[in-house]
Amino acid sequence: MTLFEEIKLPNGLVAEIWDGSRMIAADTTTVVLVVKIPVELKQEYFEDPSACRKTASVFGSPLVYEYRNERTFVAAGEREALFGEFLASYKKDVLPYVSKEHFPKRFALSKYHEILQDPWKYQDRG
Repeated sequence: MTLFEEIKLPNGLVAEIWDGSRMIAADTTTVVLVVKIPVELKQEYFEDPSACRKTASVFGSPLVYEYRNERTFVAAGEREALFGEFLASYKKDVLPYVSKEHFPKRFALSKYHEILQDPWKYQDRG
């Protein structure tokens, strides 16, 4: 993957835009847009300090929000245009939400709730 762009968000986070596109034949590609946003895990996001510790032990810190859009069997000449469409769509539809002040806290809490919903899937790493 190639780092395409970094966007500094108003809430202090940085969105990393990655191009994971690859050739699958001489005239065909897979177009992949990946957006990663590292979110520092803070104890102030949780009412119970043990919830923060549990989340950190399962997912590590920083947490990483990831968005992915992918299409296979794209004509090689259309790769750049489609990647541009994927990126424009992300910036229009998703970027406003992840830019909000409450996003880091809500994302951290959502990861903790994932653990609570399926504790067998998420065993402590440490």
